[in-house]
Amino acid sequence: MLVEDNEIDVMAFERGIKKNEVPNPLTVAENGQVALDILRGEHPTKTVGPQRIVFLDLNMPIMTGVEFLEEIRRDPELNSTVVFVLTTSDHEVDLVAAYKKNVAGYILKSRVGDACRNLHDLMRSYWRIVVIP
Repeated sequence: MLVEDNEIDVMAFERGIKKNEVPNPLTVAENGQVALDILRGEHPTKTVGPQRIVFLDLNMPIMTGVEFLEEIRRDPELNSTVVFVLTTSDHEVDLVAAYKKNVAGYILKSRVGDACRNLHDLMRSYWRIVVIP
């Protein structure tokens, strides 16, 4: 799942998945509240499978990434979800807040750039080798 409100970033992520032949389906949520609704099976049209990895932007309207992390970590059905932060924020406060909520990694969009293939390789490898509850 990609939780991202910037349509250009969504399109870039989708292109990267297609180009790098990542076989897993991608569900996109435009903010943290929509992502929670999808993960809880409460969204009217979108669903996501039981094995989930979330790439999360922090700066979004309605429910920010940090608020999403707080909510997901409190939910016994979702608290084991693997979350990678994928954001423009290089503020130490955001970094610390994310890791306090047990993110698997904090990735700056500015550092991904041409290394987008590495991000998708990471995702593909993660799905193949890591056992997720």
